[in-house]
Formats: sequence, structure tokens, C-alpha cells
Amino acid sequence: MADSDNQISILVKNAGTGNKAALEELLRLFREDIFRMVYYRVRSRMDAEDLTQDIFMQMMKHLPDLKDADRFRPWLFRIAVNRVTDFHRKKKLLSFLGTSADVEASFFTTGQALTEQSDNPENDMLKKEFREQFRKFAESLSRREREVFLLRFSDHLGIREISEILKKNESTVKTHLYRALKKFRENSELRDLITNSDRHSGVSKCLIL
Repeated sequence: MADSDNQISILVKNAGTGNKAALEELLRLFREDIFRMVYYRVRSRMDAEDLTQDIFMQMMKHLPDLKDADRFRPWLFRIAVNRVTDFHRKKKLLSFLGTSADVEASFFTTGQALTEQSDNPENDMLKKEFREQFRKFAESLSRREREVFLLRFSDHLGIREISEILKKNESTVKTHLYRALKKFRENSELRDLITNSDRHSGVSKCLIL
């Protein structure tokens, strides 16, 4: 992990000086993570693709201003969180003005996984049901609980990174996460679905322990 972090820091420094190869490698390394993070929150493939492109354009524009290359990952995710927030704010305004927006029903799919099927129809059905139940659960959380929960278990970010992304101290992040996890563990439908399946959209079984 340390070697990987060092490699990313070197790429960030080189990309910040205009190195095209380093920039392309950063895009390759982080595009899927950023797309998935955005897609979870906007639930529209077209919007997620547009936002992902915009996020990386912002990244390229401001990368030379990043003072600490070691903090690139939370810095990039903060850009993504801000752009998603702007998207929802604009969407609410358009809705208020009478303009509808397309929202796709699928929640936990991205890239090739969007059409991916397994050889086990029963497991596919369980995954589909889990996604729907998880979507409903996430929407039942407060805004901050939901953001912390998704950043931790869908985007696999650490407490310190989440703290930097949301500009909240770590104790506050832990409090929101604790409340979300408590509600998660109390959700019997989700507990049963996780118990009956080995893998569900990156959410670990450790959530129910």
C-alpha cells in the first residue's frame, strides 16, 4: 500500500508539471472509483459520465495548486462531492421551475457491471434485492450520515480521508458513521440478505457483526 501511495504521489507531482503520461495514468487509476462514487449518488449513467468528465477537468485545472501530493485522493474525492452537491442543487432548482430530470432505477451498477450477469440466477436475484433495499436504507439516513456511510463502505475511504473530504473533524465523522451503522445493523431485511449472499456491491459482511 505504501509503495502504491508513493507511486501516486510521484504521478501527481509529474502531472502537476504538465506531464501528459502521468496525467493519463491518474485518470486511468481513479476514473472507475470516481464514476462509481458519482453514480451511487445521482443514479443516472448519463449524468454520472458527464459529472465524472467535469470532475477530472477540474482536477487537471487545479492540480498544479495542490500543495501536498500525498493528499491527492481525498482532494479528488472532495472535488467529486462538491460537484455532486452542485448537481443536486441545480436539479432541485430545475424541478422547482417545472423541468423534470431522468433518474434511472438501478443503484449499485457501474461500467461493465451494468450488464454483468452471473451463472447463478438465485444470487443475481439476491443482489438485485439487496441493491434496492440498500438504496431505500441509504435514503432513510440523514444527509450527513448517508454521505459518511457511502464514502466509507461504497467508496472504501478511511476516516481521515472522509474527514478531509467533508471538512469535518474525525470525531464528527465517526459519530455519523456510528449512527448509520447502528441503523444498518437494526435493519433485519438487509442483515438477512447479506447473510444469504457472499458478496453484495462492495459492502462487507463486517457491517452486521
